[in-house]
Amino acid sequence: MTVSWPIRFRAESLAVEVHADRRQLGLHAARAAGQMLREIIKEQSYARAIFACAPSQNEFLAALTDPAVAGPIAWERVTAFHMDEYIGLAANDPRSFRSYLGEHLLSRVSIGKFYPIAGERADWEKVCADYTARLQEAPIDLICLGIGENGHLAFNDPPVANFNDPVLIKRVALDDACRRQQVNDRCFPTLAEVPHGALSLTLPVFRDARRLSVHVPGTRKAAAVKATLNGPWSTTCPASLLRQHAAATLYLDMDSAAGVTVRP
Repeated sequence: MTVSWPIRFRAESLAVEVHADRRQLGLHAARAAGQMLREIIKEQSYARAIFACAPSQNEFLAALTDPAVAGPIAWERVTAFHMDEYIGLAANDPRSFRSYLGEHLLSRVSIGKFYPIAGERADWEKVCADYTARLQEAPIDLICLGIGENGHLAFNDPPVANFNDPVLIKRVALDDACRRQQVNDRCFPTLAEVPHGALSLTLPVFRDARRLSVHVPGTRKAAAVKATLNGPWSTTCPASLLRQHAAATLYLDMDSAAGVTVRP
């Protein structure tokens, strides 16, 4: 049977698109996100966006920062945040998420403002308080994110995830599956080198954002995608939260969608 890509369906409120490969996933998601940013900026003259930092986002960010693909974006009107940072890693450490975002976004476009999470600071309570204040200045218009192998959003691993978390950013301990993913992603050469803690935005930040663009390629994400779409609504798979977001789109490729029953 000839498949007409993308395959589109819904899981409760969540829109899902399955693409032929991760390159097509990135291209389509970037075009849609570019259009969202233009609409938001036209509506209110600025946009506030949060970006994930992981190899799963490479194709998306490459396309989003290419005006030939995503179209022209008034990046000088965008305020950018990221969603997590390892405890103890400096901004210039190549393994830090600030370093990743610098390479894949901030060096490619002229962002109006960028607010980093200073994971190396010892006064992490003040870091969280200051970041909370920045997040609360105005609604978050768009979050561009992925899903972890254990179903996490940001570093809300199942043991620490809370759909009704009373804070917007907190210090968390990373579970073993999350730490192994960092080795699988080749962000660290060995498990022993992966930090045990991080500062992470919490699940209410994702729940309350106006729009979500979720990019999840690859075979290693298939089990998490299946749990997200077909499992119980539960913090055993924090990404199941996405099913109740009315303005979210989940972009998959054939590999990440392998465990999901899809009827074109």
